[in-house]
Amino acid sequence: MRPAILLASAILLATPAVAQTVTTSLSGLAENPLVRVNIAENLRTPPDEASLSAGTRTRASTATAAVAQNKTATERLLAAIRAAGIRDRDVQTQGIQLSPDYRYDRSEGTSRQVLVGYVASNTVRIKTRDLDSLTQLLDGLTAAGADTVYGPTFSIADPAPLRSEARVRAMQRGIAEATEYARDNGFARVRLLSVEEGPSYRGSEVIVTGSRVSEAAPPPPPAPPPPPVAGGGVVAPGLIETGVRLNLLYRMEK
Repeated sequence: MRPAILLASAILLATPAVAQTVTTSLSGLAENPLVRVNIAENLRTPPDEASLSAGTRTRASTATAAVAQNKTATERLLAAIRAAGIRDRDVQTQGIQLSPDYRYDRSEGTSRQVLVGYVASNTVRIKTRDLDSLTQLLDGLTAAGADTVYGPTFSIADPAPLRSEARVRAMQRGIAEATEYARDNGFARVRLLSVEEGPSYRGSEVIVTGSRVSEAAPPPPPAPPPPPVAGGGVVAPGLIETGVRLNLLYRMEK
């Protein structure tokens, strides 16, 4: 009760102009209430590109030898990547590492670290748009000497058109839901006052939540890849979820 008393005192002490403004504002809200709706609109589409990492690792008794051997192994790996049709701009070095290689000798309850050589490694990240050939690409990388492979990670190359479509659908849902609230409370229509967009997102997998999930019609993404041939692919691209979140404020009107 104390906060209500303080609020009443503040209104009583206010000047006539301020009191009139407060009364008018509250009266306006009563005559034309506001309704705020939060809309999450998601489109599920096949990916059109994939990224993966591949690397080489070599061991030698000296650092110089380990680096030299790894250079040869990496050149062979890069040649296989180019032979698979991957463009140079879609190949990026992620990391080159040289570290000592130790052996641990244990005897009579003690452990001793012994340097036996060095380990050199090189990892590159690859992006490809030929999803139908991913299995062949993986086979080619391992045949060329890649001893570490991570991925693939699927994505949409240009999500902007999908987000634009999601915004259109979100706005349509927003006015429909706000109008429903208005009519349930004796009003005829609503007028949009403000739009706030939260962070747009592009998932790497489909996550179904309480929000609406819609199937987007192509274009821009290509049609789903055909089924693998007999004895073929081990990669399933699935669908990518792209969407927007809108915070919409409407005024109810008679």
